[in-house]
Amino acid sequence: MSEPQPPEIGPRVRALRTQRGLSMRALAELCDLSPNAISLIERGITSPNVSTLHRLATALQVHIATFFEPPQESAELVLSRASDRPASSHEQTLLESLGAGLTKQLMDPFEVTLQPGAGSGRHVMSHNGQELVYCLQGELEYTVQGESYLLGAGDTLLFEAHLPHSWRNPGPSPTRFLIVFGACEDGSSLAQHLQS
Repeated sequence: MSEPQPPEIGPRVRALRTQRGLSMRALAELCDLSPNAISLIERGITSPNVSTLHRLATALQVHIATFFEPPQESAELVLSRASDRPASSHEQTLLESLGAGLTKQLMDPFEVTLQPGAGSGRHVMSHNGQELVYCLQGELEYTVQGESYLLGAGDTLLFEAHLPHSWRNPGPSPTRFLIVFGACEDGSSLAQHLQS
């Protein structure tokens, strides 16, 4: 089995930024990042963590899956082989897309692997829609609106994603979990609501 291929996030960020007529400085201000950080991401020198990917998606008004899969036309079925899964790693976190590209996709599934002590980043996340977390292995601490929930293998957490949240691996061994970003109550996709 071959290693997961990293997506080319940098060029996609640059293309989206250019399409929207934003300078690096303007995008940096929208994301609360430095222009240097945007430059490093666009050139592929650094890989953004999950929190930064959310902020970039929000600022660029795209779905977070846009960074992992090239857009497909009129797809009604998407097969993602484990050996060809688009993945992004940042420090001690591996984020793998489990499928993207349906014409009117209403969910974004990812598998996340965290090394001990790793987490979602220093900023809490908040977006519209819903979020489902399913712990596959190890321990996962999910903090939602200031309250911590410790998940073990087989445990799930489902919540409204507008509530500020973050996650980390508090245990001594790697943690693997599924995270699914879901549709908003009105039936619209998360992509349309990452602008808040």
